[in-house]
Amino acid sequence: MNNFIRIAAAGVMSLTFGAVAQAEVTVKVAYDADPVSLDPHEQLSGGTLQFSHMAFDPLVRWTQDLQFEPRLATSWEQIDATTTRFHLREGVSFHSGNMLTAADVDWTFDRLKESPDFKGIFSLFTDVKVVDDHTFDLITSEPYPLVLHTATYIFPMDSQFYSGTTEDGKDRAELVKHGDSFASRNVSGTGPFVVTEREQGVKMVFDRFDGYWDTETAGNVDQIILTPIKESPTRVAALLSGDVDFIAPVPPTDLARVDENEGTNLITMPGTRIITFQMNQNRVEALKDARVRKAIDYAVNNAGIVDRIMRGFGTVGAQASPAGYLGHSADLTPRFDVAKAKELMAEAGYADGFELTMMAPNNRYVNDDKIAQAVASMLAKINIKVDLQTMPKAQYWPAFDERAADMMMIGWHSDTEDSANFHQFLSHCPDEATGNGQYNSGNFCNPEADKLMAQANAETDADKRAALLTQMETILYDEAAFIPLHWQNLAWGARKGVHAEAIVNALNFPYFGDLVVD
Repeated sequence: MNNFIRIAAAGVMSLTFGAVAQAEVTVKVAYDADPVSLDPHEQLSGGTLQFSHMAFDPLVRWTQDLQFEPRLATSWEQIDATTTRFHLREGVSFHSGNMLTAADVDWTFDRLKESPDFKGIFSLFTDVKVVDDHTFDLITSEPYPLVLHTATYIFPMDSQFYSGTTEDGKDRAELVKHGDSFASRNVSGTGPFVVTEREQGVKMVFDRFDGYWDTETAGNVDQIILTPIKESPTRVAALLSGDVDFIAPVPPTDLARVDENEGTNLITMPGTRIITFQMNQNRVEALKDARVRKAIDYAVNNAGIVDRIMRGFGTVGAQASPAGYLGHSADLTPRFDVAKAKELMAEAGYADGFELTMMAPNNRYVNDDKIAQAVASMLAKINIKVDLQTMPKAQYWPAFDERAADMMMIGWHSDTEDSANFHQFLSHCPDEATGNGQYNSGNFCNPEADKLMAQANAETDADKRAALLTQMETILYDEAAFIPLHWQNLAWGARKGVHAEAIVNALNFPYFGDLVVD
């Protein structure tokens, strides 16, 4: 099948494959923002992964109770200490009409290993060895307890569709962050929906893929229209008025309104995404001093932010790992104490304070701009003057990658539901070759913490692994590697009859392909 692409001057894209359903059941969705790209490997973010579960399929995926279920891989077995063999589902078609084979998995794996954002997740994975068209081995450099966890991030791409060159001579597989590449504008996955229209920041239209392999558990939605609505009150009003059928997130201030409204349901879930601020030691000399970093931590009233800004809809944090994760330590508690903060500033020679620039998004995390304003006000109490700038996430992430401010906000949900992942991306010594520290805008570096993470990743005994990760978290706490704020709870709103409660999860990747609407 041939695909047709039209890009208008205004940036409107219309992409049509030969096999899309006629829209009968349409669901209108409003998120706080839309995906920044159609390339599943361009940015490791919640928005990208939400999109990937619509247009692509993973080898395996998480269930609501955080177990694994087969998707494009029907089964798997351990061949030896470093080799896991996967068996692919047969008869699976990409949107283009090309058929899925193990060669597509191999091609996708190689591309993942090149992605600045994703290669860190796969740092211990050395190769995909194709056995036959529907069998392949996933090989690690050493025994690794998180093979299946990581397999949830392998969304096979259509290697034939993405191979070759464009009309202007560019590589169709080119991976460009925040750039205009073929893969950022075109998509051929195996997922339940085909992207048929896209105007960045305005609207995306997903039509049901008639050739979708899952005919047994798939839902009955034929079309999804995604509209980004940054302002929370406007997004909630759209749901309550019936203009949209599903929204995320529901802000803490409107939980009761959505819950008590006769025509809507509120769905909530404890979250494990830690919201943090990072302090750039390469930009500000004072931030190289652990006493100054601790002073900032002591100055921030985490509990007050959760109580007043989050309206209690969050869990106060003092470390990256939430309760229940290997590595979480009950001994690490929030530090709030302004007098102690001033004492540490004076001890470090900064009693008179200094100036900082701060950046935060205003549509990525719940109340992100309000949280940033509160933190800036709190730091003023220890004579740190903050120049704060907030912006939509489409502009924020390029600025974050540039390390454009002295303090930058970032939230993180562990990609593997495991503590090591927080450190690997947020506080590991930055290493461009491995991808470790890819989102460490503070440039914090502690080789001992890195060593503990590496040891934990090679440890298959759960108790020993927990001890290593707890020791790692303690070092980060003692060094004030970053400022932990809270774990953000999750809330979705849906029109009654839209059974969203069955497709949402703690990872915040709704499985819209399974959605059933009355």
